[in-house]
Amino acid sequence: MKNMKILTTTVLCLLLSFFMGTTAMAESITSPDGQLKLDFSVNTQGEPVYELSYKGKEVIKPSKLGLELKNDPGLMGGFACIDAKTSTFDETWEPVWGEVKSIRNHYNEMAVTLNQKVQNRNIIIRFRLYNDGLGFRYEFPQQENLNYFVIKEEHSQFAMTGDHTAFWIPGDYDTQEYDYTESKLTEIRGLMKGAITDNASQTSFSPTGVQTSLQMKTADGLYINLHEAALVDYSCMHLNLDDKNLIFESWLTPDAMGDKGYMQTPCQSPWRTVIVSDDARDILASKLTLNLNEPCAYQDVSWIKPVKYIGVWWEMITGKSSWAYTDDVYSVKLGLTDYSKTRPNGRHAANNDKVKRYIDFAARHGFDQVLIEGWNEGWEDWFGKSKDYVFDFVTPYPDFDVKMLNAYAKEKGVKLMMHHETSASVRNYERHLDTAYQFMADNGYNAVKSGYVGNIIPRGEHHYGQWMNNHYLYAVTKAADYKICVNAHEAVRPTGLCRTYPNLIGNESARGTEYEAFAGNKPFHTTLLPFTRLIGGPMDYTPGIFDTRISFLEGDHSVVRTTLAKQLALYVTMYSPLQMAADLPESYERHPDAFQFIKDVALDWDDSKYLEAEPGDYITVARKAKGTNNWFVGGITDENARTAAFTLDFLEPGKQYVATLYADGKDADYEKNPTSYQIKKGIVTNKTKISAQLARSGGFALSLIEASPSDRKSIKKWK
Repeated sequence: MKNMKILTTTVLCLLLSFFMGTTAMAESITSPDGQLKLDFSVNTQGEPVYELSYKGKEVIKPSKLGLELKNDPGLMGGFACIDAKTSTFDETWEPVWGEVKSIRNHYNEMAVTLNQKVQNRNIIIRFRLYNDGLGFRYEFPQQENLNYFVIKEEHSQFAMTGDHTAFWIPGDYDTQEYDYTESKLTEIRGLMKGAITDNASQTSFSPTGVQTSLQMKTADGLYINLHEAALVDYSCMHLNLDDKNLIFESWLTPDAMGDKGYMQTPCQSPWRTVIVSDDARDILASKLTLNLNEPCAYQDVSWIKPVKYIGVWWEMITGKSSWAYTDDVYSVKLGLTDYSKTRPNGRHAANNDKVKRYIDFAARHGFDQVLIEGWNEGWEDWFGKSKDYVFDFVTPYPDFDVKMLNAYAKEKGVKLMMHHETSASVRNYERHLDTAYQFMADNGYNAVKSGYVGNIIPRGEHHYGQWMNNHYLYAVTKAADYKICVNAHEAVRPTGLCRTYPNLIGNESARGTEYEAFAGNKPFHTTLLPFTRLIGGPMDYTPGIFDTRISFLEGDHSVVRTTLAKQLALYVTMYSPLQMAADLPESYERHPDAFQFIKDVALDWDDSKYLEAEPGDYITVARKAKGTNNWFVGGITDENARTAAFTLDFLEPGKQYVATLYADGKDADYEKNPTSYQIKKGIVTNKTKISAQLARSGGFALSLIEASPSDRKSIKKWK
């Protein structure tokens, strides 16, 4: 059900705007609640300029807009305003899955048409001002003097008002898998070298270049987030900082030739976004990125379901087992290498017996799917060879019986999840894509985890360039033809496209749990991801590691830098409709009481309330399970212990609930005693106050299940 109201007025700019040397035009709009104000003008050089304020405080100082074109005078200046239209839009829409049941899309808009007199061509800059922030984009109508053009660089500026505290990762054309750094803007240059750590594919570009979503905090308590929305047929935007003048400017990802976008009118850029508030919780609750995307493209979405899964994965990530079937071959040619004549290495994880055990575990504990990596031929020489024909996505190793295992899973009420590692050979993946998806459909798979590890083929292309962004979306829309959901790893970071294409059910696109098995993630990492990476969409973070010391390995190795209770909390604080219980089954069998929370916690929500939040420090969030009165709460902290205190006033008045609190033990510590936890149960109401002690890099999880008559008799009141 929608409630839509549109009001349009046309403002003709002054005729003086056609003469250079005069200020052509000045217009402003406010957000629906009047707290945000956008001012737009064309300066005496004919350059578009905007500025943004919040509650009377300057957020973005006067900042220029424009695009530099290849072999062309460009779209930087010489503009005059010929038209400006303002309008109001208000609707309520329901996501296929999400943090809330419905989302209000309410904004005031200004669309400014600018004429570049010398070149005789027009562009439109469209601004949408919401209560929680600003979105703007460039639009290029079809016209004789602007038809095909090549972007050399986009020069959208974000002029900061001071030396803000920023939470950033290095700008890079090929990876987002970096630890976050907290610093002043002026300190980025000096810290950049240390922030760039090794990755399978990486291309940094500037000593002050950073990635979006960029979260900042001002000295006077404003929270500012810069990102982009609806990244379609365009290069991913980074931000390059002029650290003398404290001005960020857009920096697009180039292609193999150094060009940053091939455009044909009519076309448009993605939205550039600024989310702002004086309350950090509002940043987390913002739906601006989703609202700036188009409505769902599919009529039938009944096949798109949230998924809770386990997988044959962690034992390979940690080094206990291998993806490869044999050690006898060092060069594989698909169709020619005969694996029946090779000797199994004894470490191959994706074998029939092991997968059946995982299926049994999933069925016993109510999981939807089982991911198996390393099931298909080619893993012996898959990485680092710049190999084109690397996988065919349909041929299993001798010890993996596709039909038998899928039939076995079906008997148990479980599905297998497909894995497509492309080794970044994108030409090869597209060559096989229809065949691979048909193979999935024929064998009962309805979800795929894809990967793009390594340098892109075609060689010279980058993970976040226009060509690759078009590929990622092609893979998602093609998957929809086969009713398949996609979870892409190493792909471009999300920009809200899951609203339009909800079978894009997850992405990695950041440093996830796998790094806990490598160098480890910083304790504050997951207090930042909801403010940064998750602004664009959910992440397949793969939480749930109970054996944080990875005790099944011998010798020196990494450890998980959280407590066990914090791992539980991540199922609530790290929103995703795709949640993995990432540890080995035997780890959960050692802690069945704590494992109960992972089994109970929902995947899809009617409501979400951010109770406490400070980027880099802590987050506490409560979520109401879809179609029920049950709530789940999660709280996490950084390297500092803290107390979380809140009232359950979000519960329905007059009802009683069984509260089960999974908290850090009194002696818990992420380094000294990570698996110490305690569980408390009692009857609560919406007036009950909860207090939980969080250890260093600790957390808590709380389930609130509507009490039955027998519960009210057998369970004591919360104290």
